[in-house]
Amino acid sequence: MARQRSASITDLCGLPEDALIRLHNVLRLYPVSKSKWWAGVRSGDYPKPIEIGPRARAWRLGDVLDLSRKEGDA
Repeated sequence: MARQRSASITDLCGLPEDALIRLHNVLRLYPVSKSKWWAGVRSGDYPKPIEIGPRARAWRLGDVLDLSRKEGDA
């Protein structure tokens, strides 16, 4: 299986807000551990993923950026 290259934060912020990003890129924008991220998704604190395949999930870039902005305002 080919290893996917992680996009830089600049690359991610240049995408449209409805772009779908995978977990490794979500964690570049919102730096928490995977377990903390999934706990936040389960509790409703973080956005729910979109199923893009049987074992693949992604998040809307705009949802993750909104979360980062809210945390920055707090």
